[in-house]
Amino acid sequence: MTERKLTHSTFTLEREYKASPAKVFKAFSDPAIKAKWFEAPSDEWRHIGSSLDFREGGREHSEGQFGEGGPVSRFDAYYHEVVDDLRLVYDYEMRVDGQRLSVSLASIELTPTATGTRLTLTEQGVYFDDLDNTEQRKEGTIELLESLATAVED
Repeated sequence: MTERKLTHSTFTLEREYKASPAKVFKAFSDPAIKAKWFEAPSDEWRHIGSSLDFREGGREHSEGQFGEGGPVSRFDAYYHEVVDDLRLVYDYEMRVDGQRLSVSLASIELTPTATGTRLTLTEQGVYFDDLDNTEQRKEGTIELLESLATAVED
């Protein structure tokens, strides 16, 4: 039997974008733009479904499958605070094949810079039974922030 345990951790990532805070914020709030950067590349990922109710008290989900017959990943989020062009606070749960990997509280802050926007993401996570960990989550989040650049930078 697998040992039942919880692992807690916090990490912060910063990324600079050559785009205004309004444009970066819109990449989170507009479902068509978010779909371009938030999902894995099409050759690795089959989109199953998603929804985005981007407001305080709103919910988001995204579900897809890795490869043909591979595991199904699901992201479910709840927005606690949405301040246009400035910040987001939300919690989210990650599951693979129905099994909960983690629950996290995340914040995103957008700060204008001389050349665009500094995005600061802080995440406090609880990882279940060694099914996920901080390093894997950081790596995945860094990849997402890189993908975001393709959606906001000209």
